[in-house]
Amino acid sequence: MPETTTNDGEVRTLPHAMRAPGPSVLFLLRNLPTIRGNLPGFMTSLTQHYGDVVRISLLNQEGYLLNHPDGVKHILQSHHHHYSKEVYALTVLKALLGEGLLTNEGASWLRQRRLMQPAFHRKRLSALSPVMTDTTCAMLERWQGITQHGEVLDVAQEMMRLTLRNVGLTLLSRDLSDEMNLLGQAFATYRTLLMQYLYAPFPPLGVPTPRNRRLQATIRVLDTVIEGIIREHRKQNIETGDLLSMLLQTRDEETGEGMTDRQVRDEVMTLLLAGHETTATALIWTWYLLSQHPKVEDRLHTELDDVLAGQLPTAEHLPRLPYTRMILEETLRLYPSTFSLSRKALADDEIGGYALPAKSTILLCPYTTHRHPAFWEHPDVFDPERFHPERAAGRPHFAYFPFGGGPRQCIGNLFALMEAQLILATVAQRYRLRLVSDHKVEPEVVLTIRPRNGLPMTLQQRASHLVV
Repeated sequence: MPETTTNDGEVRTLPHAMRAPGPSVLFLLRNLPTIRGNLPGFMTSLTQHYGDVVRISLLNQEGYLLNHPDGVKHILQSHHHHYSKEVYALTVLKALLGEGLLTNEGASWLRQRRLMQPAFHRKRLSALSPVMTDTTCAMLERWQGITQHGEVLDVAQEMMRLTLRNVGLTLLSRDLSDEMNLLGQAFATYRTLLMQYLYAPFPPLGVPTPRNRRLQATIRVLDTVIEGIIREHRKQNIETGDLLSMLLQTRDEETGEGMTDRQVRDEVMTLLLAGHETTATALIWTWYLLSQHPKVEDRLHTELDDVLAGQLPTAEHLPRLPYTRMILEETLRLYPSTFSLSRKALADDEIGGYALPAKSTILLCPYTTHRHPAFWEHPDVFDPERFHPERAAGRPHFAYFPFGGGPRQCIGNLFALMEAQLILATVAQRYRLRLVSDHKVEPEVVLTIRPRNGLPMTLQQRASHLVV
């Protein structure tokens, strides 16, 4: 029987629970460069070789990868109170996000979640759709000059810029065009440094090494922009109806105190990073997959032409564009924006007959669960039809969790899906995007799953009647 160490240091046996299988520490150390270079492939190999509960122990860290939907549901929903987010990855993330909604816990998190929830109501989001299509049309006008000269476009960079601008306009009432290059470069630098820390966590963040100084400099750049936005909002003292106004005007029911600038800063930073990154990566992979599957692309164009007839999409159109949504859902199955979720076990637990000791780190990986052969036929094949209601009926809910699940499901999931559908429908009416023939596309985990070395593509204009 497996042993575990209790909070008082006592070692005891977990009754009736087996020790989960997994690779040896020596194997992990020897293959660390390979793991870094192909984390998606490595995680997939673990589940294929060891099953739905995999023990991953490295040095003094004990971790367990859970791959079955029942295990995911256990951690995120039915027993979520027994697991915390006090894991190393989020400790590093807090250096940037502070106590924002993504990293916060307990009563403070619940208060912030309830405060922010109205800003993401479906009706409120629908009113934002014209902003999203307007920014997309502005991007298309810039693309027009590119198509005339046959230039190559890095679609990964384009989607990041577009979604960052949308988050600024819709949630902060701020056009970030002037700060776009500064913010984009700073976020990219932070993502890279974060991944370095996950693989090599020493020395600690407080030690003034070149890497740590670079990280602090990057955070100062982002702070300068965000603190300027907050000061401007406070100075204007105008109700703009956006999320930032809500954060600035809220008052505690008991004390009457408002949020401090630091609290507001943490939430804005979280929204800017998570709010544009997830949607952008979904769209990046969508353009790649469409370029590789012309029949799917043709059906998409048929739906858009039949429903929109050349007009710009609105939120009201989206229920009549089911295949457009299925394409995005299938993209998020193959390339979920969040590669993995981590939790810390607060007490001894058991999954599928295997022990999960207290203090161990629990890993949930949408990338691998979304490819579980027991729930997805031909799991590596791009097939949007698998999200048709008839085919999806009976599939376990947590076989698919691109936005997490349970009480801490991403607050912006509806925002992200609506924005992605509007952008996809607007762009696909005018252009076909084609991958540069000699470019090899490989997934790389840099906070989210992105194509290594970008996504260079050329544009082919369609014979459509899109009104812009």
